[in-house]
Amino acid sequence: MTVQPNSIEARDIAYHLHSYTNARKHEEIGPIVIESGKGVHVTDTDGKTYIEAMAGLWSVAVGFGEKRLAEAAARQMEKLAFYHTFTHKSHGPAIELAEKLVAMAPVPMSKAYFTNSGSEANDTMIKLVRYRANALGQPQKKKIISRIKGYHGVTWASASLTGLPNNHRAFDLPMEGILHTSCPHYWREGRDGESEEDFATRCAQDLDALIQAEGPETIAAFIGEPVMGAGGVIVPPKTYWEKIQAVLKKYDILLVADEVICGFGRTGNMFGCETFGIQPDIMTVSKALSSSYLPISALLINETVYAPVADQSSEIGTFGHGVTAAGHPVAAAVALENLKIIEEKDLLGNVRALAPHFQESLRTLEDHPLVGEVRGVGLIAAIELVTDKPQKLSLQPPGTMGAKAFGLVQKNGVILRAIGDALAVCPPLIVEKEHIDTIVETTRRSLDELQAELG
Repeated sequence: MTVQPNSIEARDIAYHLHSYTNARKHEEIGPIVIESGKGVHVTDTDGKTYIEAMAGLWSVAVGFGEKRLAEAAARQMEKLAFYHTFTHKSHGPAIELAEKLVAMAPVPMSKAYFTNSGSEANDTMIKLVRYRANALGQPQKKKIISRIKGYHGVTWASASLTGLPNNHRAFDLPMEGILHTSCPHYWREGRDGESEEDFATRCAQDLDALIQAEGPETIAAFIGEPVMGAGGVIVPPKTYWEKIQAVLKKYDILLVADEVICGFGRTGNMFGCETFGIQPDIMTVSKALSSSYLPISALLINETVYAPVADQSSEIGTFGHGVTAAGHPVAAAVALENLKIIEEKDLLGNVRALAPHFQESLRTLEDHPLVGEVRGVGLIAAIELVTDKPQKLSLQPPGTMGAKAFGLVQKNGVILRAIGDALAVCPPLIVEKEHIDTIVETTRRSLDELQAELG
């Protein structure tokens, strides 16, 4: 793309530092500026329309341009544009949303606590876990175990939980007290002749060994996404969560389910915990909570977590944590309307109806010379790209092939996301069969172009 002087693209280059972007490369090529969205499509300032097959950032469940959400925001803005939840204050939307989320939870939960992003929710979780340990007279029991390739945010604390090297490099992360155990990617990490169940057993043994090495009395919690999202859409092997939970139970370690991507229908159930039989003590949710129309997130905590925290706040005189916009009335009102839309339009039913076609259609790409694996569940998947299928090798440096394929697919009218050398697919929950067919056809055509380019 040639950036014209004084264009909106040139102004972006001049003044805007972007997330997850090579800043120097951005100076050269500039942005694609998205101007509008409707349903599963977005349109840029040049008038080109794309299927947004990543639902924005895993998040626009009800699609773009949903008037009911705009109207809900306007109504609440006129009634009460802002109020906080500090010092015994509250407001209707926050109360209703807390009640709704506790009722929706797949396991008994006691309270909802609001923040503004998945990162903030997981950052707050770390503080809660430490606060609770002090309340219980267990000051040594504060370490948290995450997983290699897990993704839990980008604040100083939540980025430490994230198990991706580029989220740590040059940031002096991870912080002390955060540990990482095995990535449960069977296709990549499984040994020759090892079944999925045996691989799951080995992952659980790795976790047990790490706990033993650190000292069980020092481990407070384990955090995991039901399906790992930004680490490459890694679906857990059979029996994985059953075996992981058995280890945690043995050592009295809290289980935190990061439902930021999986929550509200993505995997074919309202929560990924239901899909994989996970019984968490804490859940973090965001993204599809409001379809990302406005920033909002929440932690759901059970009574085992809440009671000591409440007791400690009574002893100190306050729970000394909070952010100004937590439970913002406009964001909460939009989230409530968004959840109504998901329920009234039976988007969970749409996921269940279309998931088989979505997964089967994508898996037809496995016959392509450049595809090593297609993996997924519900309406989330990834296409792993290789140049050598038997050896599971790709172009060097890592990520080169993913970036090339992503660029070609986008040029051809579909927005996916390159995660290393995998292409992630995560369309809005309102997606239709014809959209899925276009996504798959466009991806195949783009991979054919990439194969021709590579010779």
